[in-house]
Amino acid sequence: MTGRSVRVYVVDDQDLVREGIAALLGIQPGIEVAGSARDGAQAAEEGPACRPDVVLMDIRMPGLDGVSATALLRRRLPECKIVMLTTFNDDEYVSRALKAGAVGYLLKNLPAAELARAVRLAHAGIAQCDQTVLAGLAAGLPAPDALTHRETEVLRLISAGATNKEIASRLHLSEGTVKNHISRVLSRLGLRDRTQAALYARDNGLI
Repeated sequence: MTGRSVRVYVVDDQDLVREGIAALLGIQPGIEVAGSARDGAQAAEEGPACRPDVVLMDIRMPGLDGVSATALLRRRLPECKIVMLTTFNDDEYVSRALKAGAVGYLLKNLPAAELARAVRLAHAGIAQCDQTVLAGLAAGLPAPDALTHRETEVLRLISAGATNKEIASRLHLSEGTVKNHISRVLSRLGLRDRTQAALYARDNGLI
């Protein structure tokens, strides 16, 4: 990571919660609060102009909810990492949020320092999920199928947040070969995307 602060944008319909999160993060080293929004519609409309690196998104809000806002922001800010920050530990919400493009799902009982760490890790491309959320998600995933040694290496690097180019360089492969390995890993394990693959690797002790 560079010396530049991670710019974070906070979305929550409760004024006290939103302002409290922003205030707590604003005093954490290496983090700059880029702005905030009271609902998904405001976030989708005004968020891109704030150029956030990471968005902390509540999931249940009036009007445009967090899942729909996440999908919109992912299209408008493809490089931005979105982490759901909510009180609701619900498997359906988790699944919908990850499918919409969120890279993590955290509960609001996090201490400020841990939330700041989660923001930095999300910016680095590392998926973050609350342990209780992860346990529920893992319960719905298939049992491990046998992966080849190379596929396991690729899965470990995915879970570390490595891009296809970085994986190719590390393993001395072409990017096309890496893409093929990733497709086979997702298919064998019945996973949808890289985020689920990273969570799967952590839950199964592969990292």
